[in-house]
Order: sequence, then C-alpha cells, then structure tokens
Amino acid sequence: MTTKTAASTQSKKSAPGSSDNFNFNTENSAEGLGTSIRNHLRYTFAHDPGSASDNDWWNATCLAVRDRLLDKAARSRKVHSDKNVRRVYYLSLEYLMGRLLENNLRNLEIFEAAREALASFGKDIDAIADKAPDMGLGNGGLGRLAACFLDSLTTLDLPSVGYGIYYEFGLFRQTFEDDRQVEKPDEWRRYGTPWGITRPEYAVDVRLYGHVEKKFDEFGQCHIEWVGGKEVRGVPHDIPIAGFRTDTVNVLRLWQSTASEDFNLDVFNQGGYVDAVREKALNETISKVLYPNDTTESGKELRLVQQYFFVACSIRDLIRRHFFCGRNDWSNFADKVAIQLNDTHPAVAVPELMRILLDEVEMEWQAAWDLCQRVFSYTNHTLLPEALERWSVPLFGRVLPRHLEIILEINRRFLEHEVDKRWPGDDAKKRLLSLIEEGHPQMIRMANLSVIGSHTTNGVAALHSRLLKEKLFPELDALYPNRFDNKTNGITPRRWLLSCNPALAELVSEICDDDWPRRLIELRKLGEHADDHDFQDRFMAIKRANKEALARVIERDCGITVDPDALFDVQIKRLHEYKRQHLNLLHILTLYRRLLQNPDLDIVPRVFIFAAKAAPGYTLAKDIIHAINSVGRVINNDPKIKGKLKVAFLSNYSVSLAEKIIPAADLSEQISTAGKEASGTGNMKLALNGAVTIGTLDGANVEIMEEVGKDNIFIFGLTVEQVDKRRLAGYNPYDVYWQDEELRAIIDWLASSFFTGSDDLRPVRDSLLDGGDPFLALADYRSYIECQEKVDAAFRDHRRWAKMAILNTALVGKFSSDRTIQEYADEIWQLPQVPVS
Repeated sequence: MTTKTAASTQSKKSAPGSSDNFNFNTENSAEGLGTSIRNHLRYTFAHDPGSASDNDWWNATCLAVRDRLLDKAARSRKVHSDKNVRRVYYLSLEYLMGRLLENNLRNLEIFEAAREALASFGKDIDAIADKAPDMGLGNGGLGRLAACFLDSLTTLDLPSVGYGIYYEFGLFRQTFEDDRQVEKPDEWRRYGTPWGITRPEYAVDVRLYGHVEKKFDEFGQCHIEWVGGKEVRGVPHDIPIAGFRTDTVNVLRLWQSTASEDFNLDVFNQGGYVDAVREKALNETISKVLYPNDTTESGKELRLVQQYFFVACSIRDLIRRHFFCGRNDWSNFADKVAIQLNDTHPAVAVPELMRILLDEVEMEWQAAWDLCQRVFSYTNHTLLPEALERWSVPLFGRVLPRHLEIILEINRRFLEHEVDKRWPGDDAKKRLLSLIEEGHPQMIRMANLSVIGSHTTNGVAALHSRLLKEKLFPELDALYPNRFDNKTNGITPRRWLLSCNPALAELVSEICDDDWPRRLIELRKLGEHADDHDFQDRFMAIKRANKEALARVIERDCGITVDPDALFDVQIKRLHEYKRQHLNLLHILTLYRRLLQNPDLDIVPRVFIFAAKAAPGYTLAKDIIHAINSVGRVINNDPKIKGKLKVAFLSNYSVSLAEKIIPAADLSEQISTAGKEASGTGNMKLALNGAVTIGTLDGANVEIMEEVGKDNIFIFGLTVEQVDKRRLAGYNPYDVYWQDEELRAIIDWLASSFFTGSDDLRPVRDSLLDGGDPFLALADYRSYIECQEKVDAAFRDHRRWAKMAILNTALVGKFSSDRTIQEYADEIWQLPQVPVS
C-alpha cells in the first residue's frame, strides 16, 4: 500500500545512525524517527547503539512511536475539553490488544519510515517487533472485539475512553506436556511495557466489605452510609490508542490495585515484617491475573471483587471527567456521558452509579434510576445459560452490602411497578423476570440487571439478536418492545489485513481506492477480477508465501514438517464444547481410518491446524486438547498414510500467533452448534484474508453467507429450528451411534488404547454418548463429513478455489468494526464525530 507520510519527502542530509546529535524530534521521517530512537536509547536506557540489546531497541522504538501518539493525545484532550464533547465510556474486563508496535506504525502510516530508520542502525524491524510479548489483557473474542472497537472509535474521531484492569499476569501461558495442556504464568509485564503511562494523581479509593448504617441528621432526615470493611486504591495506567489517518488519539485506562497504605509501620518496627505487608499483598492480588479460577469459593469472591474494583474506579473517573468542565453538572450528565457494558462483567456499574446518586448526591430514587437508564447500554455476548453471570446473594452481600440493598430495591420496584402492571397477579412471570433467582442459595441475575438498567440491549449478529428476544429474554422483550437491537460485530481491517497480511494489502491497494482501510466496502472492486487468471495467480501466490511462513512456524514450534501445497484446514478459537473442536477431530479420525484401510485413497493432502486454550477448570475441554494432540502425534508419525494428513496444535494461542495463521488459512472451521455462537469474529478475519468458510448457520456465519453467496461458502448441519426440534423429540446420541457404522467405529477407536496405550481418551467418547452429546456433534457428523468431501472436490479445482478465496476477501467489507461502531454511535450512543486538527 502506498503510504502518504513525511517519509516520502524526508531530508537526505545524513543517516540517523551516523548522527552525533541527540535532538528531540517528532517528525515522521526516517531521520526524525531515527533521532527519537537513538535519544531513547541514550536518555531512557543509558545505552548507545553498540551496547543496546534487542529488547532495548524494541523499547526505544516503541517509545519513539509513543512520543508521536502522546503529542496527538494532548491535542485530542484539549479539543475534547474545549468543546465539552459527549463521550462513550467502554467498560470491558478484557482487551486482547496483542502487540502494538507494528499496528501503531501502520495506523500512523510510518511503518516504512521506521523500517528505514532501524535499517540505518543495522536492525531489522520485523525481528525487533517480534521481541514483544502479547499484552495479557484478554482471553478470546470478547477482548479482541473490544480492542477492534477502540481502534475504530479513534479512527472515526469518536471521543471515547476504554476502561479495564491492568493485569500483571494474563490468563496463562499454555504449554503441552505429554500431549496435555499445562498452564504457566503469563508474565507479560516482566520487563515492563513502553506503552503505558502511570497516572497516580487520578488514583481512586474503593471500599469493599463493611456494613451499611442509617444515620439521621438534625432534621430527622435519614442518610445511608457504607462504612467499615477495607479500602483498595486503583491507580490508572493509560495506553494511547492510534487511529488510521486521523489526528485523534483516545485512551485505554487500565486500573492497577494497590493498598491504600503500603504497610503498617508500627507492626513492621515491632518485627512483624510479613504481617506488615500482608494487606498490601492481598490488595494487589485484585489486578494480578485475568480470570481467576472461579471453581473455588475464593476464586468466585476474587472475581466479583475484580469486577467491582474496575467498575468503581471507572465510574468515579468518568464522573470526575464530567465535572472537570465547569459548565457541567448532574442535569446534563446523560447528555455528555454514554456508558457501554461489554457483557455482564461490568453489570455492577448499575448499582454503583445508583449508590453514588442516592447516597452521595442524595438524588431521589426515580430521578437516579432514570439517569442510570439513560446513560447505560448493554451488549450481550452469549446465549449459553451457564455463561450468563449470576452471583450468590450471600457472597454479594458480604462483599458489597450496600449494592445488594440497592439491587433488592430495584427488583422490588421493577416487579411491583412494571411486571405486575403488565401481567397483574402473575407470580410465574415475576419468578421468571425477578433479578433474584430462587434457590439455595439465591442468585442475582446480572444479565437481567443489565437489561433493565439500560436503555438499549443489543446482540452481536442478526441471528443472535433474534434469539435473544425469542429464547433468552422473551418476557423482557414483551415488557420493553423497543429495547432490543442488533449490532453485528466487526473487525478492524488495519490489524487484520493491513498489518497482518501486508502482501495482500499491497495487492488490494493496486485495485481499490487508497482509503480502503477506512472504507472496507471498497474491497468489492476485487470481485471484478475474481475470474482473471493472472489476478488469481497473484492472489494465490501471496497465500502460498503465507503458508510457507506458517509452515516454518509449525516446524519450529511443533517439530512437524508440512507441505505448503496441502490444504491448510484451520480452527483457532477458545476451546469449548459448543465450538466443537471434537467434531473436527472426528473428521480427522475418519480420514485417517479410510487411509489406513486404503493407503492409495485419492484425497487432497491436508494440514489440520489448531490453536486454543481451555479454561484451567474446564476438564473436558482439556481432555479434547489431549485427544487432538495424541491422535495428531500418531498420524504425524505414520508412514503408511504417505504424509497425506498432518495435525498441528500450536500452543499458547494469542493475537500475534493468529496474525501468522490467518493469512495462511485455506479453510476456516466455524462449526459451532447452531444457536450457540453469538457472532464470532475469527470467521470474519479468516474470510477477509481469503479463507473459505465451512460452517453451520450460526452466529455471523449466516450474514457471511449472505454477503459472499452460497457458492463461496460450505454450509452443513442442523439449523437452529432443527436443533430445537431434535431436542424436543428426545435426542439420544446412541441412536446416531448405532445407525452410523463408520461413526461407531471412529468413536470406539478413540476410546481404545490405540493412540495412547491406555483408555485415557475415553472422557471424550463418554461426553458424546453417556454425557448426552449436549452440542449435537454426532447429530451433525454425517452432514459435516459429506460437506468436507465437497471441500476436497473444490480444492482440486485450483481456478474455482482461487475465485472463491478472492470473493471471500472482496465481499466481507460489511464486517469492518468501523461500520459496527458507527452504528453504535448513531443508534445507541448518539455520539457525534469530533475531528482533531
């Protein structure tokens, strides 16, 4: 892609590597960047170019880029403050940012200038960029979506602040031992991070535990006070967010937990050294790790504390921002503030804002509630009942006693004033809609709280949003007929094409307008060349080069040699039963068994590529990983099948690993049970990079099919309606097992000692049969196998496959996160663009 930067007109006076001057320079030329990099080596890290390590070079380059971002950030803050803008505050427990150096260089359009600057010192930018750890701030699609949204908010000049937690450790670093997942600490901040700026002057103190007291003033007026317990301090760290071709820079503000006081000096002086710092250490655990294991009571408590901690800090901070402008007060709060709840993790923000309005501002209940509903909006990301957060009333009341009182009062008023008015005397409806689920113990339904505390609830794909209303919240939809909305997810094309697949981006730039990374719909022009053989050859040559690069990664990390001419069949996503990696495994076993019975069987050689983490407490998901690795090890070392099948499970799935896999994929596995995947964004990234999808009519697959056409996607399996019908009829997986001889042989084979020398793969078999096959993998097996045979036939026809791949890239422009965010801004947030110049 042609870049329009100062690099094209840079001064030719001297190479930055040879200069002896150390002047601060924020020019975007190679010379200006080189000066900045050298200055940071000298003045930040006390090195000269000859003594600096690769890590020093990476840090210095990042800081040189950060200088330019902070210059824009300061101007953005001034413009936003002077204009007293309306902002959206995006609350998310995850931000899967990945590596930022190349992404920021691409967004600022100074990548080539940086390459030239580093080359003048004898350094390779790709090797330097590869030194960075992935930021351990997220896990899967939820966090990556939030990161894409931050990119789009800035690119579209929309005033915004992202709020989250500054985790010291990410989810975990995944390794494999004896084919099993092993979790190790993800110490992504071991050597610090050059992007974050600490802002201790904006620290917030947060109360936890304690009790509620009623106090009366001299007029007999009752005042509620939350007292006792302990206080934790949240210290903010700001990460500047670059947009593409804009002078706007927004910020991601992340909260780190510390003790209000470092330690008890009296206890320390008396010799109680450990006791003196115990409280400090306990308070700092709040921001230690992403998603503590909540299979234990202590893990559940820590997770609730995490959620309230970041919400309380964020709400207090955005209120401070609002009142920083002397023209603002509570009367125009909803005119200037929009708060987006990204899933139910920040749902406690609703009672937290109510607490502040009631107890501190002393606003009347109805006025406070109306204000809350005006500022909050909620995005639902799941249809799985077990993924809808619920907190036990005893735990919640112990950690947040005042918030429990407020939730109970919200519930009382809701049931009496709204539900009973709509369905008089209908106790069954009250039980369905109550924020409190009866049981032992009682549970708080955080999704219900999010819906009734917001003015808008949206799903993230057309099918998902329909099912929200029909299946998950039908009574709430009847009560609030205009409250539910759809905002189909999107991905940023800057990260997921321009940055991760530069060769394809160059080809796109030859055909499409130069502004295509901001207007992804421009890619439709590629479709005009889909039948052009020369263009097909160029497109597929780029794909093959990407496959060669991935083959080197697979050999390095897995010790497996794969053929770049084979079909690269890719399934990369969180490991969960509903995503059905075990259905993919059944297909691998089917092909392997057929080849063993007929080694000359004519099939297209395939490389099955997996990458996924299983939650530490999710035993069956870890069993599936073990099964895939064990089966793969046998297949990869079996000479009888002549290399026609290979299985590579790449460990420690991350954004940076995805950036290597996605450009190389031929086939994109999106095979979740219909009605279970809210949207998916991996399907969009893979299609954008020329992979053809095989999938069910689930999530955004439905809309991808509508965009690319039925001839350019492989659809199989039961529909949502057929899934419901099958279950209502009394689905029994043993019926499928006994009716399908090949399937029965595959499952029995998996449960035998063939692959591991014992029956330790049996748990996967048991989940499919004795466990009831909850996600209908066996019901979709035969349809999946037959669809894969169509994939085999299509891949043999190189011209047909090339056309399909090109059209997938050309026709998925709808799935830009810019389009998604513009819809949020126009239809939910009422957020105008504010260009910064």
